[in-house]
Amino acid sequence: MDKNVVMKVLGIGNAIIDVICKVDDDFIIKNNLTKGTMKLVFDKSEFTSLLSKLKIEKNISGGSVANSIVGLSQLGNKVGFIGKVSDDEFGKKYEEGLKNENVDYFYSKKKEDLPTGTCLILVTPDSERTMCTFLGTAGKINENDVDVNIVKQSEIIFLEGYLWDEGEPKKAFDKAINSANKVAMSLSDQFCVDRHKEHFLDLVKSKLDITFANEQEMISLINAKNFKDVIDFGRNLKKQLVVTRGEKGAIAILNNEVVENEIEKNLNVKDLTGAGDLFAAGFLHGYLNNLSMLESLNMGRQMSSKVIQQIGARL
Repeated sequence: MDKNVVMKVLGIGNAIIDVICKVDDDFIIKNNLTKGTMKLVFDKSEFTSLLSKLKIEKNISGGSVANSIVGLSQLGNKVGFIGKVSDDEFGKKYEEGLKNENVDYFYSKKKEDLPTGTCLILVTPDSERTMCTFLGTAGKINENDVDVNIVKQSEIIFLEGYLWDEGEPKKAFDKAINSANKVAMSLSDQFCVDRHKEHFLDLVKSKLDITFANEQEMISLINAKNFKDVIDFGRNLKKQLVVTRGEKGAIAILNNEVVENEIEKNLNVKDLTGAGDLFAAGFLHGYLNNLSMLESLNMGRQMSSKVIQQIGARL
């Protein structure tokens, strides 16, 4: 390991503050929301008006990669995060939240046109969660927000598919990838894959050292007929591929080594938020600490099993 490397993992992702609020079913209906889904809100005034009607229970510094980075910190790894916030109330809370979890936050906030990215998590009395996400300034990350020296000082960088968009975010991505020692990325969700299929496939084949995906995302990415196609793809990839398969557990593939593990049985599942994020944290922890692929899969399973038995994406 290069003596300049001071950090295990640097995450680069959407800096989104999760704002948890309790509401009744009427609130969901009145505001034309569909219970249990995630709605993207694009209009700042619509978002502000929704927020003004709510009583905030708690704030958590979230976003997919940020959740993974906090998990890695909790496992004792030295980690950092880059994500764009505005210099507003939520931006300050976001930064404090990460610092409280021993995550180095490499971003100097300033007043932006758009507010800090926010995800309103509306919890109804039946424990169902309905989300409204306003990406705000998080989605406006650009190459100036990425400090190459910090990228070079990290053993591996971890990116999210959610962040990859044509234009400025893509330039930020490219800059980070080109300076990185190693690169891991989560494909994030099937809509992301479908939107950016060609680019994601190129990233997976030529730029990433580790790809995290679920079964649907992989099948979509390579237009597979069945899961055997995914395994064949993984074997030929010559890079680490980690695929979660819901009830069927997870699988890691590197060259001709294909390792599977099963899910833990009899869990009291309360909330699936963050399951994939913490699975990635556990696997990366194993990878960075030279555990075998099976041990790394098991670390991932241990982290995700814990998080789904509680509310929210934090242990």
